[in-house]
Amino acid sequence: MTAKYRVAVAGCGAMANEWVRYALKRDDVEIVALVDLRRESAEAMNARYGLSAPFFHSIEDAISATGADLVFDVTVPESHYGIATAALNRGCHVFSEKPLAETMPQCNGIVAAAERSGKTHAVMQNRRYDPRIRSLRRMLTDDVIGRTGYIGASFFLGPHFGGFRDIMKSPLLLDMAIHTFDQARFISGADPVSVYCQEWNPPGSWYAGNASAICIFEMSDGSVFAYQGSWCAEGAPTSWEASWRIQGERGTAIWDGIGMPYAEIVDADGPEGKFVREHQRVDGGEISMNETFHAGCLEEMFASLAEGRAAETDCRDNRLSMAMVLGALESARRGCKIDIGEYMQQEGVLQPS
Repeated sequence: MTAKYRVAVAGCGAMANEWVRYALKRDDVEIVALVDLRRESAEAMNARYGLSAPFFHSIEDAISATGADLVFDVTVPESHYGIATAALNRGCHVFSEKPLAETMPQCNGIVAAAERSGKTHAVMQNRRYDPRIRSLRRMLTDDVIGRTGYIGASFFLGPHFGGFRDIMKSPLLLDMAIHTFDQARFISGADPVSVYCQEWNPPGSWYAGNASAICIFEMSDGSVFAYQGSWCAEGAPTSWEASWRIQGERGTAIWDGIGMPYAEIVDADGPEGKFVREHQRVDGGEISMNETFHAGCLEEMFASLAEGRAAETDCRDNRLSMAMVLGALESARRGCKIDIGEYMQQEGVLQPS
């Protein structure tokens, strides 16, 4: 029996293992092609998982030769625009690692290609599929703290990666902040309106580019999202999920990125007229999920295909998270506040697909 989804895996590096392991658990998926610049990477993938998928240097050749109808794009960021548009233009759905693309014109180009083709393009935002952040989000949707006015995220870690991140121009914002920015949109249900950002490289940094940043976003619900972060912060680290404080009209929700979230809200039964009012604690409830993180996001992507709807991380939605990253970089470059809506309309030279 022919599988429902014939998958070409573009990029056979370490991250592709997460994608392949999930795909092999599904009865409706067959991996029909492996695409990489290095044949030995594809051969190692075949051997590791007992596959017999043919090797190709280009996604175009892989689709033509195998009849693939779904592409896993697990290539480096600079390849995402070319892989996505080539696959969409040839009638394939695309599931892609983050980021959507490297520039706003490329992001816009992928969205346009998806709309022309009528095919799905969705982006891996695995941190949405964490039961703890789903619990935090539910506290807001259930109106536990009332209308939100402020969301703050602090991210301070000191990873010594080596390799390409050490020489990037803006390693924190370009490589990591997309997760936290997308989480802020997911938690709040609001989209960015404007951003002011300052980035810098502090003393002691082992990065060539700016490894620290502060960003202030105005959001569509009238709230403010403030991000402060560093990738060269030695000592007292936050979680990789950041440390969150969300201020509402009736109280505050807290998530340290490690345990479960909780809120402290005004005690309705407390005495009136106190200088500092009394509060009661509300713990975030457990969220049941079939799959979490990468597998959870992939499960949602496949469900969107089966149900004929846009995925939660569809390229049209993810473009707003990318606009936060790229708009912040533009704000830092110009030294002024950026209107996100205007910034998203920019056009530019695209790579050939």
